Amino acid sequence: MPSELLSGPDLGGGYLHQLSLDRTDDSTTFTYHAQEGGLDANGPPVGPLAPFGYVHPGSPCQFGGPRCWHRRFLLPFAEIPRVRAAYNRSRFVLDAMLGQVYGGTPVPIEATLAEIVRRLPPTAGPDAPEWYVGGSTAVWLLGAELGPHDLDLGASRDGVDRLGARLQEYLIEPVATTDWPVGRIVRGGRAFVGTFREGTRVEWAVPLSPAPDDGPGGVRRVPALFHGTELPVERPEYALVRTAEKGDLDRLAPIARVVRRLGTDEELLERLLARPSVSPPAREAARRALAGPEVR
Repeated sequence: MPSELLSGPDLGGGYLHQLSLDRTDDSTTFTYHAQEGGLDANGPPVGPLAPFGYVHPGSPCQFGGPRCWHRRFLLPFAEIPRVRAAYNRSRFVLDAMLGQVYGGTPVPIEATLAEIVRRLPPTAGPDAPEWYVGGSTAVWLLGAELGPHDLDLGASRDGVDRLGARLQEYLIEPVATTDWPVGRIVRGGRAFVGTFREGTRVEWAVPLSPAPDDGPGGVRRVPALFHGTELPVERPEYALVRTAEKGDLDRLAPIARVVRRLGTDEELLERLLARPSVSPPAREAARRALAGPEVR
């Protein structure tokens, strides 16, 4: 069956957008398409869509041409209304998201996290939480002097769906099977919690199969207080290694101070640094940051 266009061309953030589906007997793949819209979309856009999980297909797109960006989701055909609603919100908030990534627009992380805790309070102990805080927000909660760019949440399999249900009106991607992060198949979702002009990008997912370097027991966590509520957050070694991989050297020092203050989990750190994706310069940068001045 040929691809079917569900919506578009639509405008948002300097891009022209389309929503399509490809249906087989067993499944339906929904695809967001986006290409630079020029003057027709009040463009050019301020930056590319790679930070939001979009990729360029290997061949020209029938809807967006040779330089079209794609995001794909595997869902039942009956989910068309939910996918369409998330698609529309994604283009409505794209200006705000691009401004946060490329224009230095402040991210209201504290208000967003408070809203999530209000809607879905932590209901399990730290050994088996339904969801937990990861990424830069985790080290921020642990006292790192840096501003988070977005809010990354880890989740249990049930937690993925419950987060999606509680954040339904904020979804910019449906909770679905998808290839994000690139190269790994997950069930996950994305939301922009707030208004069309001001909010925070929230991302959560669970891998459909564990990575070989996840280690026994999955992601290691510690508790952190937020507005009087104890939240499970991933250990700062994860953020340290990811930040070194990205080459964001200015953010390494404050994360390293948190690692040293908590006491380095040496076994976890060595396992993370041994990942094939971590280059020798990134390993050296992480170790150099941890060997920096003692916390005063």
